[in-house]
Amino acid sequence: MPNRTLTLGEFLIDRPEEFEYDNAELGQLLNAIRLAGKVVSHEIRKAGLVDITGTIGSTNVQGEEQKKLDVFANEAFINTLTNRDIVCGIVSEENDEMISISGSDNRNRNKYVVVMDPLDGSSNIDVNITVGTIFGIYRRVSPVGTPVTEEDFLQPGNLQVAAGFIAYGTSTMMVYTTGNGVNGFTLNPAIGTYYLSHPNIQVPTKGNIYSVNEGGYVHFPQGVKNYIKYVQQEEEDRPYTSRYVGSMVADVWRTILLGGIYFYPPSTGKPDGKLRLLYECNPFAFLLEQAGGVATDGTQRILDIKPTDIHQRMPFFGGSKEMVEKAMTFMK
Repeated sequence: MPNRTLTLGEFLIDRPEEFEYDNAELGQLLNAIRLAGKVVSHEIRKAGLVDITGTIGSTNVQGEEQKKLDVFANEAFINTLTNRDIVCGIVSEENDEMISISGSDNRNRNKYVVVMDPLDGSSNIDVNITVGTIFGIYRRVSPVGTPVTEEDFLQPGNLQVAAGFIAYGTSTMMVYTTGNGVNGFTLNPAIGTYYLSHPNIQVPTKGNIYSVNEGGYVHFPQGVKNYIKYVQQEEEDRPYTSRYVGSMVADVWRTILLGGIYFYPPSTGKPDGKLRLLYECNPFAFLLEQAGGVATDGTQRILDIKPTDIHQRMPFFGGSKEMVEKAMTFMK
């Protein structure tokens, strides 16, 4: 890391154009998210030393078995966002219903809602693989001063005012966009400060890595099967390398940095796909596009899709522009 690298706080102050509405509000929101990320990062790093791994014997709204760290991360982010008194509502993967938050004056004056997957890839926790938090931020559409509504969350991804993720791996990183490019910050755990480590991130227009759970191959649509066979063929620039972690944060972050394509297609068992549109697909689609990449559901731009349910599922194809566009020719 260079001798003089901007901290996340300094970066926000130096870029007043970062946010369309109020830079101070953006700072408060991102401060809350980065603080909760530090708390979760600390807990993950001691997971092997205390009774925090494993399941708690219950399932979430997705029908997925909840890990202890899922619950911890969810509570950490909800509590931190609530205490900052700037968010009027939260949708989390771990909660069946939206969470309505009244401000300190109990009048719902706050202007923003947050959607999040508090611990993506948590099934990997017990084997020490990178996991992460995914988040998106919207400006509410209901009148300020009234209770938050589902319509505040059911906005297309192109109306996000900010989105990003925190990766908990060999280092803890926070990567975000507000529609003015993508920047990444790495946490120095010794002093608890995030430093700018990846400025102005750009997705290579083409890569040589494809990332998909090929265990579901027999259940994929024929177009997806044909594309997988295409990337495996011996040609001048192929076969591509297969890499799949099973944590969307890890797989898409690699795709952003190195180029490639990540996809979670529909299948006979999951015709609508598996990934959640609101708090997985939309934030990453925003990041990818801001870094020069592409994200679609196989037929249309992810960010143009109007959600119909807070836990709606969606197929996802994202990554390097040339590779995604080529995959779409097979989907047709």
